[in-house]
Amino acid sequence: MREKVLEVLAENYPEIDFESSDELVDDGTLDSLTVVGIISALSAEFDVELPYEEITPENFNSVDAMAAIYEKYM
Repeated sequence: MREKVLEVLAENYPEIDFESSDELVDDGTLDSLTVVGIISALSAEFDVELPYEEITPENFNSVDAMAAIYEKYM
């Protein structure tokens, strides 16, 4: 799952090094608009709609966190 998430992220956001940080939101690498785009791309890829309460900085701070939250709803 992690590799597929990373593949989707790299395809949509090649300018961002998603593996360089485990605080992508907290350190400012990802802003709110980018997070919305990531949610859209991953939700389309995995055919999953995340519940609103799962859209938190913690769930998008790292590739591992993103993979875990999408895997939870698959």
